[in-house]
Amino acid sequence: MRKEHVVIVGGSSGMGRALAAELVAQGSEVTVAGRSPDRLAAVQRDLGVRTVAMDLLVEEDIARLFATTGRIDHVVTTAADVGGAYQPIREYDVNSARPAIGSKLLGPLLLAKHAAPVLEPGGSIVFTSGIAAYRPGPGASLLAALNGALASLAAALAVELAPLRVNVVSPGWVDTPIWQDVAGDAAPATLAAMAARLPVGRIGRTQDIADAIIALLRNGFITGTVLHADGGHRLV
Repeated sequence: MRKEHVVIVGGSSGMGRALAAELVAQGSEVTVAGRSPDRLAAVQRDLGVRTVAMDLLVEEDIARLFATTGRIDHVVTTAADVGGAYQPIREYDVNSARPAIGSKLLGPLLLAKHAAPVLEPGGSIVFTSGIAAYRPGPGASLLAALNGALASLAAALAVELAPLRVNVVSPGWVDTPIWQDVAGDAAPATLAAMAARLPVGRIGRTQDIADAIIALLRNGFITGTVLHADGGHRLV
């Protein structure tokens, strides 16, 4: 019997790596794609997964990825290059924010374009958005728009690509390396302050998001939906 095969873009670190580890533990075949040769080598060594070097901002790389996978069951992207997206609107430099636009919106759209032909019937695509769409803060206008747009993109693709399923997981604040880009040395204090506000009393862990994504992969009756894994952040 053929193993379930899941492609994870951004799976060499953070939430994507936690997802890769959990799927491997469950017996799935996993392909991890990303930009960092060092991180790809580490995840290949540690988890035994197949890896592909690619840039989500380059369509040719996306096409090459799916030309090498064969038939697959699911595609997940957790990739995000959002450091340049946080800027006050009166001083906004769009050029520095282009990687965020590519990784959070155009890249997922192109993943769907090139993955759809090799996805098995009943397969799915999962995008990763975030709490900024629902609780935006100062300087996060573009990121809020991009995360919100993913919900609309998933709904449209769920109709266009049916019976393939397309969903979004929306994490709240999760303790990942991306916080160094966002908050620098203030990251620990920033995360601790948010933990005190959240109804669950803690910041998210990468495993929390991995579990949420797997729920979307496994439930064949969910499509065009945003699953919020945010510790109740939308409520406060």
